[in-house]
Amino acid sequence: MDYDFLSNNPMLKNMSPEKLQFLMNFASTEKPNSINEMMPFLLGTMNTAKEKNIQFSDPETELLIGILKQNMSPEEAAKADKIIKLMRDRKRH
Repeated sequence: MDYDFLSNNPMLKNMSPEKLQFLMNFASTEKPNSINEMMPFLLGTMNTAKEKNIQFSDPETELLIGILKQNMSPEEAAKADKIIKLMRDRKRH
């Protein structure tokens, strides 16, 4: 996996060491390749973060999703974007 987008991301400069470590561990973990597996994987990851008292902002969550989508086909990534948009819309209402 190409980590250049992580090391060059300005969002990481002000991130706490614990959160940064969690993110780097997440980046190095083998990720699912399909949308059907992605959502449970992402929810499990977010639950693990919550157990460790780590909360991610919306932009940081976008970064996690970007990491997941790197292994997906363009079609699967488009499906993921639609599901994420639906989830956000539900969260706002």
